[in-house]
Amino acid sequence: MREVFHQSLEDVQGRLVEIAGLVTSAIEKATAAFATGDVTLAEEVIDADSVIDDKAVALDGLAIEILARQQPVARDLRIVVMSLRVSASLERMGDIAEHIAQLTRMRFPERAVPKGLRSTFSKMGELDVEVARTLTALLRTQDLELVERIRTIDDAIDELHIAVFEKVLSDNWNGEATATVDATLASRYHERFADHAVSVAKKVLYLATGDWTADVEGAE
Repeated sequence: MREVFHQSLEDVQGRLVEIAGLVTSAIEKATAAFATGDVTLAEEVIDADSVIDDKAVALDGLAIEILARQQPVARDLRIVVMSLRVSASLERMGDIAEHIAQLTRMRFPERAVPKGLRSTFSKMGELDVEVARTLTALLRTQDLELVERIRTIDDAIDELHIAVFEKVLSDNWNGEATATVDATLASRYHERFADHAVSVAKKVLYLATGDWTADVEGAE
């Protein structure tokens, strides 16, 4: 029975990595579609979101079954509880990628990215993809050095998010109302995507240390 239990815990980790990989694919496609106005690519993201949702629900079901049947304690309990919280964050990240894709579809055949902000959103998209890839690696390896990398990327995205708002609120901004709305919404989506990655990273750090206040240095 103990061997079956540990196999179930490994299954939980494997499913988290799988979902994170799907989220990474979603944000790669969503940001590419947003930058280029590729509605076909945007539709792929929108259609695939249900797969992420279904896998998150299935993972939650497995975690609840483990709690009910195995009654884990100590670190094993933390793994199961963490998986429930992480799956919720990953599912939300998938939703955010879908929202970015929906902006692309809504503005087709025009591009949703305002001309004066295209380089900014290009960089934000690159950073969101990087944070998703780093998060997937963290879930796969539990390499705690990646936690700090995720925080660093998030800080860079926050700076770009502020720059977008400064741009649209400046006297030099000549964008129409729809462009202003698109810019503020898209910027918020990019920023929140990275915030969820940080949230997951903190949960992995807690799993390693048992301490919500731990930092990377304190975990080593």
